[in-house]
Amino acid sequence: MSWSQTLVAAIIAVTGAPDAPPQGLVPPVLTPLPPQRPVRTPLPPRIDVGARVLRPVMLRDRPGGAMVARLETRTEFGSPRVLPVVRRRGDWLGVIATERANGALGWLPADGVRLVEEPVRLHVDLSERTLRVVRSGRTVARMSVGIGSTDTPTPTGEFAVTDGIRGWGPYGCCILALSGHQPQLAQGWTGGDRLAVHGTPAGDTIGGAASLGCLRAGERDLRMLLRAARLGARVRISA
Repeated sequence: MSWSQTLVAAIIAVTGAPDAPPQGLVPPVLTPLPPQRPVRTPLPPRIDVGARVLRPVMLRDRPGGAMVARLETRTEFGSPRVLPVVRRRGDWLGVIATERANGALGWLPADGVRLVEEPVRLHVDLSERTLRVVRSGRTVARMSVGIGSTDTPTPTGEFAVTDGIRGWGPYGCCILALSGHQPQLAQGWTGGDRLAVHGTPAGDTIGGAASLGCLRAGERDLRMLLRAARLGARVRISA
């Protein structure tokens, strides 16, 4: 497999099945998300904390436990690797990471990361088919999204933003890659299980339930979302 083919396979894995196969080889192009500031003391209220990986570290299943994966300083798409910190135990940080199953934390040593502020969360309500951008506890934007079909529903739980990527063809303008996985893959689908928020040329599916698990949004909303979201931002998807 060539370098370009490897990149295409990675993008397909992160975004779920397209409505049509991509034409040719389209390497991913990062859309950098806004920068974070280092954690201030005391931390402002309603501000989450992220861990930016500064050197290769081992992700473990519990503090000092079995190794799950080796994390590099950047994701497979080239973004700085920033993981939301949701628990602390001594010198260990419990984080949401792609390398773990939905709902399972990974653990990192605190001396291998730099803590950064995460002022934004994304809340997805599948029953209302909406995505809200929440800043410091207040909703600052709301958009309609398409969700997974009955056979391939969008999974619920706590996830994180991992990358912003320029979209193409069936993915519209933009792709906001998430840490979560689709546990109910469509029969015959071999393109991976990663979740994302992305565009679509089938605008009538926005607000509907027709995807293989990813969330679909309009171009204007997606461009706003990429201006607002941060690497490592928490994403809550609820029924």
